[in-house]
Amino acid sequence: MLLNQKISISYIFSKVKKELVYVLMIGLLVYYMTSLFEKSLPEMPIAIPAFIGTAISVILSFKLNQSYDRWWEARKIWGSIVNESRTFTLQLQSFVDSNDNAVRRVVLRQIAWCYSLGQSLRGLNAIEGAEQFLQDEEIEKITHHTNKPLAILQLNSNELIELRKAQQLDIFEHIQLNNTMISFSNAMGMAERIKSTVFPATYRIFLHLIIYLFVITLSIALRDIESYFEIPLLLVISSAFFLLERTATHLQDPFENKPTDTAMTTIARNIEINLKQLIGENEIPAPLKPSSFYSI
Repeated sequence: MLLNQKISISYIFSKVKKELVYVLMIGLLVYYMTSLFEKSLPEMPIAIPAFIGTAISVILSFKLNQSYDRWWEARKIWGSIVNESRTFTLQLQSFVDSNDNAVRRVVLRQIAWCYSLGQSLRGLNAIEGAEQFLQDEEIEKITHHTNKPLAILQLNSNELIELRKAQQLDIFEHIQLNNTMISFSNAMGMAERIKSTVFPATYRIFLHLIIYLFVITLSIALRDIESYFEIPLLLVISSAFFLLERTATHLQDPFENKPTDTAMTTIARNIEINLKQLIGENEIPAPLKPSSFYSI
């Protein structure tokens, strides 16, 4: 997730350098062709590229709104995971105060689930970062599952069943804890829905084609201007469109392990700190500090 810090200019323009090279080539080619066939080409009214630019702005505005909605929904999902994780621990301590070992096991699995879910959504090793909170036999059990976070939820669900059988939970307490477990499963499902629902690729392709069309028409309309002014102008204007489009593209995928994605590892570390302090653990890790302009 991007932080309120300065972002290097080189990082920003590295995202659109390929497009700017294409714009430079198009600008030089159109300038050469318009100079070569100046007398035979009709005059291009400036209103035409202005109209296309307005259409691009509307399309970009729509895409940015839709992309931000996806990003914000992802952030709300992880915000609910933070709240429910705290509530789950407090419920366990309130309901199962006679078995601190069981509470500790369940809470550590919940921490493992948070790390595992973040890794899974990013397409990384879902066990990495979570294994330190699980026992060896538990790791062996979840290794055979395709959905590792779901397997960890199942371990906690089975633990609650055992506590119910041991009469350390009454039926109402079990139902309350089970409802919180359902909230975890729902949050995971919503995050997986965002992850698996792709933004139409044709949308980006058509938008790029329209931007290139805008560059061509603007270059023809400005053919009376010297190339040393026209080409930089084309690069500056087109870079604004391409940067906005690339920003929208990054925001639309909040679980792709990019600087703009949801800071799931940082959130999981904060959950770990909160829950360990609630159960009285001695070794409390420090919050993750970003080493750059974004947090992971």
